[in-house]
Amino acid sequence: MDLVLVVDQDRAALQTFGLACLERGVGVAMAETLCEGVRVLLSRRASLVVVDVALLRLTPPEIATLFERVAPGVPVIVVVHPDTPLETRVGFELLGFQILTRPVVVEDLIEKETIGAVTA
Repeated sequence: MDLVLVVDQDRAALQTFGLACLERGVGVAMAETLCEGVRVLLSRRASLVVVDVALLRLTPPEIATLFERVAPGVPVIVVVHPDTPLETRVGFELLGFQILTRPVVVEDLIEKETIGAVTA
């Protein structure tokens, strides 16, 4: 079974998203901080990372370097809030991150064929 790492401090959103993934046969690891998420990535192989932009304290290039070092080749989806500035969104997209607006539902990932790519 593939593993999706979700890094978010919203426990209700984590549980809802995690249960929806499990219903589709996708394993889920949950972390409430980026440091916890990095520890998960260093100990287990994830097929996808979903992280809340509010938890990213580094610049987009630094975040790209971090994920490339701890999880090379693993797609990363950055979840933004509806009021996140366009330049922030574009900055992440230019570095290869996918962007989804909160609230994220598993169907959004299926539409982008991310989950399908994970479970294929």
